Amino acid sequence: MNRGTILKAASILAGAALSVEEARAAPAYPVVELRQYTLHEGKRDVLIDLFERNFIEPQEAEGMKIIGTFRDLDHPNRFVWLRGFTDMKKRVSGLTNFYGGPVWKGHREAANATMIDSDNVLLLHAPSDAAGFEPMARRPELREARSKGLIIATIYPLRSSPEEARELFEDKVKPRLSTAGVHVLAWFIPETAANNFPRLPVREGERVLVWFARFEDEADRLAHLNVVSSATKALDPLVEGEPQVLRLQPTERSELR
Repeated sequence: MNRGTILKAASILAGAALSVEEARAAPAYPVVELRQYTLHEGKRDVLIDLFERNFIEPQEAEGMKIIGTFRDLDHPNRFVWLRGFTDMKKRVSGLTNFYGGPVWKGHREAANATMIDSDNVLLLHAPSDAAGFEPMARRPELREARSKGLIIATIYPLRSSPEEARELFEDKVKPRLSTAGVHVLAWFIPETAANNFPRLPVREGERVLVWFARFEDEADRLAHLNVVSSATKALDPLVEGEPQVLRLQPTERSELR
């Protein structure tokens, strides 16, 4: 299925939908940072409030996309978020403008005071048009009540080529997951270009496959656990070590939910 067909079929997310015209016009963000921040105890909600009030729209004004922001359900001091870019050239210009601009300068001390580590970052790219995140519904406003859902990110460390794992995932794993009712959102392999904004470090030289799925809640995830385990066994010969599974609860203003 090509991207045009996918965009036409943009689904209803949390009670809101993109029109066909909006979906056609929505840009793709195939370059994605998966950012996992370790915070000082009790500071996660402080950072989320600061982030959602001050950092979303200014970044998007520079051509970047804040795809999703999350509380890690298994680590109370971890904030996880996804930032997308249309390409690596737009990445460096967007980051340069935002981190050199007045919004970050005005709030960076407060943001940095919440953080122990912000360098756990995977720089990824969608290997095909179909692999990236589809256009999403309208972002909730502050204090707007919206259903949350549960996003699962699975990171497979690989002993072989990410391209080989990607092909196996697309040909064998994803079809089985989709047939069994698992909503696969997107999948990624590492970006091959060098980090072009070294002020923000990323995990260099990683061989990983990362995929994202949406569930209604934890009960829904558990109901599909055997299906996921069975379908992903095809990847076992390519995987080195245990995959990292992130159970992510969307924050109040996260678009991805």
